[in-house]
Amino acid sequence: MPNYLSPGVYMEEVDRGTKPIESVGTAVAAFIGYTEKAEDIRNGEKVSVIGKPTLVTNWSQYVQKFGGFTKGAYTPDSVYGYFANGGSICYIISIKTLGAADPESATAAKVVVNAEDAKAGKLLELAAKSAGPAGNTVEVEIKGAPKAEGEADAKKPAPTTFSLAIKVGGVVREQYTDLTTGKGDNNVVTVLQTKSEILTATLLGKADLVPTSGTFALAGGAVKEKAISLTDYRGDVTQRTGLGGLEALDDVTMLLAPDLMTAYQAGEIDMKGVQAVQQAMIDYCELVRYCFAILDAPPNLMPQEIKEWRMQVNYDTTRAALYYPWIEIADTTSAGGRTRLVPPSGHMAGVYARVDNTRGVHKAPGNEIVRTALGLQVQVTKGEQDLLNPIGVNCIRSFPGRGIRIWGARTLSSDASWRYINVRRMFNMVEESIERGTQWVVFEPNDPALWGRIRRDITAYLTMVWRTGALFGNSPAEAFYVKCDAETNPVEQRDLGMLVTEIGICPVKPAEFVIFRVSQWAGPSA
Repeated sequence: MPNYLSPGVYMEEVDRGTKPIESVGTAVAAFIGYTEKAEDIRNGEKVSVIGKPTLVTNWSQYVQKFGGFTKGAYTPDSVYGYFANGGSICYIISIKTLGAADPESATAAKVVVNAEDAKAGKLLELAAKSAGPAGNTVEVEIKGAPKAEGEADAKKPAPTTFSLAIKVGGVVREQYTDLTTGKGDNNVVTVLQTKSEILTATLLGKADLVPTSGTFALAGGAVKEKAISLTDYRGDVTQRTGLGGLEALDDVTMLLAPDLMTAYQAGEIDMKGVQAVQQAMIDYCELVRYCFAILDAPPNLMPQEIKEWRMQVNYDTTRAALYYPWIEIADTTSAGGRTRLVPPSGHMAGVYARVDNTRGVHKAPGNEIVRTALGLQVQVTKGEQDLLNPIGVNCIRSFPGRGIRIWGARTLSSDASWRYINVRRMFNMVEESIERGTQWVVFEPNDPALWGRIRRDITAYLTMVWRTGALFGNSPAEAFYVKCDAETNPVEQRDLGMLVTEIGICPVKPAEFVIFRVSQWAGPSA
């Protein structure tokens, strides 16, 4: 309370207005997988972002930071499908790169050249200065120095110099003449070390000998495959890597790992490993509460097999959904108009984002067209879906004249109250919006005036949500209630510093089974 010590007019600002609650975003995905590269420009310098969440808002940004489509990775196709289906914001966590190699993760291409004198054996080893598969395109053409015209071989000693041309992809890039394997400025080891940008040389045999003439192709340059484990997916909170790196980002609402199936197909992990990573994703979503995992079914499984697999993994969560089968898209990594099969999770996340933006998070992401999809790995029949739908396997099906559509909208929960994806995600939005919008309440006096302000602000927010069609009821009173009074806040509870508000909302649920009852009617009587 201010002190008034002298006569005058005093102005005071009293905070008695409303504190509007805004709905949080619901369409931000996080991809964990393999990319061609992983680098970003920060403070004017190129830095590695391997394992670290990196924001991307369109496909061009993705290509700039993580490269384009590449064989051995599903993440690029999934990100492209995400943007094509309506996604706009996502984070990329690259736990493995498949493109240009760094010295710690690659081998250099090499070739050994023998001496011209066959009895001398190995003479030189030529190796690419840059490690990785690019060195496999390098060829070396060696020629001995020509003899003087008109001189007999018997009267003239064999030449001790030679020339060397370095070709990359069949094109000559560097040429050196009068090279030797002996001492001096023209020593091949010294010349290549100081002047060449492509090769180095190591002397394996006796000095002053001449290498065999001919063309020699380098080989063996490759990226050392990094063995990916559950630890790479979990990451480290302190290092801000993997799932741990997402904990500091409160805007991520969808989580997916397309290249989990790459590791499975390559034999790096078995089916239990797949289950371990998917369970880690589910556990993360349960921990942070406002994130939803989109899981891929394993490849090459028929409907009966996917049913058996679903019962074996035995997931039971309201914060994840499973999609089957894989979808067929254009293969941009090869020529000839070929197609390839990819996990559906990236495309599903894009559909989630599209529905959120056009209809609202309360609309189930079902009966929606899957853009860029050309076909399906398995054509699921109605009878087969009758087996899969009750156990939470959302099928993607092709309908004549209606395209390829998502024909399921269920979570992996056994609780009927949380059966539908839109119900879970709508509650995520409402809960997080109220949590963020009522932070001002902390440490305020816990009295009836504060209770009234809380009721007013939350009621205003839920009324807005009801008007969007997310809540069931002809009026706000039928759609929700907010209770914050002396009954929910007795004195013994207030003495503990607690303020309790009860909120009940009635969500709309999808019309999953549409039934028309048709019977014969005799018509009106005369």
